[in-house]
Amino acid sequence: MDNFVLVTYFLSLSILFLFGSHTLIMVYYYRKFRDVNPLPIDKKLPDAKVTIQLPLFNEQYVVERLIDYVCQIDFPKEKLDIQVLDDSTDETIDIVAKAVAGKKALGYDIQHIRRSSREGYKAGALKEGLKTAKGEFVAIFDADFMPRKDFLLQTMPYFNDEKIGMVQTRWEHLNSEYSILTKTQALSLDGHFVIEQNVRNKAGFFINFNGTGGVWRKQCIFDAGNWHADTLTEDLDLSYRAQLKGWKFIFLRDITSPAELPAEMNALKAQQFRWTKGAVETAKKIMPMVWKSDLPLKVKLLSSFHLCANMVFPFTLIAAIFNVPLIFVKNSGSHELYFGLMSVFVLAFIGSFLFYLYSQKDIREDWRKKILLFPLFMAGSMGFAVNNSRAVIEGLLSWKSEFVRTPKFQVVADTDSWEGKKYRPKKLDVTVVIEVIMAVYCFIGICSSIYLMEISSLPFQFLFFLGFSFVSYTSIRHASSKR
Repeated sequence: MDNFVLVTYFLSLSILFLFGSHTLIMVYYYRKFRDVNPLPIDKKLPDAKVTIQLPLFNEQYVVERLIDYVCQIDFPKEKLDIQVLDDSTDETIDIVAKAVAGKKALGYDIQHIRRSSREGYKAGALKEGLKTAKGEFVAIFDADFMPRKDFLLQTMPYFNDEKIGMVQTRWEHLNSEYSILTKTQALSLDGHFVIEQNVRNKAGFFINFNGTGGVWRKQCIFDAGNWHADTLTEDLDLSYRAQLKGWKFIFLRDITSPAELPAEMNALKAQQFRWTKGAVETAKKIMPMVWKSDLPLKVKLLSSFHLCANMVFPFTLIAAIFNVPLIFVKNSGSHELYFGLMSVFVLAFIGSFLFYLYSQKDIREDWRKKILLFPLFMAGSMGFAVNNSRAVIEGLLSWKSEFVRTPKFQVVADTDSWEGKKYRPKKLDVTVVIEVIMAVYCFIGICSSIYLMEISSLPFQFLFFLGFSFVSYTSIRHASSKR
């Protein structure tokens, strides 16, 4: 039994170390390309029409705000074609109809597009809109975004290079200071955008369209095979197919698109589940294409890390489970060499810390304050291991599920609230029960470590306990709040 625990734990940490080393690679490339910034070959605007697509489903709290902000974008009216791709089934339909009628009266070319079914979900809506899109370029915004007035002025000049197929802006967070939940989300997303997307793009690796806050060349979408609905991350899927076709992408770190972060735990869990499962589905679909291509080996390797990153969650869960029996194995006094080698795995933790440290230093004046959230972010990532491991397993087994969009409640100011509003999950997921059990289990591990004086095991035991406790407690508390 001791050998089984030791081998399983070692293999799990080896996988986590492998993916953790990817953060060190990103830090290396970040420092190497820190002073490199993409510039358009010509600053003038292309003489072409732009279609702005607004895919939405039941977003009564934010849709009017979205339409208002889109119509304030600084661009000639005659070159704008706005499509509200509305798959809603509630009063959102009437809100959109009224808003669209008002903008039409002001001279905007804006259409309220409805489908007879929600087939293909977001990918289906975007694909349907392309049938009548008048623009040579297509900008996309989700319902919770508030695009800046100069969005097109800042992004469109890059398309003067005919090889550019997509330009992505960095997400900015409207409500990052709202709660611990939104603060840790902001830290996580900043790492993705400021380091991962930014560095990959500068170093010549593949990046992905983030589903919103970006502009596509319509020809690129068609050349790559159009939107597909066979994964839950249609954006990641199309991004790789387009880049495999030879199209180039641009990521703009300094051009931001403000958006609302989920402030309710169960909404966030649904979002994380969709992103995780969709990424696994996309990896299964795209990885063979990547490795059969003529891409350089380092691009193939970094693409594999990118596509398979969510595989860490099942191994994080396994590590959490085996952390407790490992305490007793270590206390037996044997396997000193094994536990000496285990210290190497700390490098992955250091790599992750540097990854998020640099992301905050790059864009935040108060980065010292922000990076103090890193332990809470790590604990939260561990706490999501149950929810996201289920997503990984379903993705690997090709179990199909509905595209569950992340509800937004126009929670921006400290005084705003999501309580008493629609769209919240009506029942808790079964994973909450497992999260509670894991929290209790990890607490037993803490007590055992203290009793056996295995103090070195306490930090990670505590992080696991904190993560599972916070995620399960907040899920239950948010689900039981007034509707």
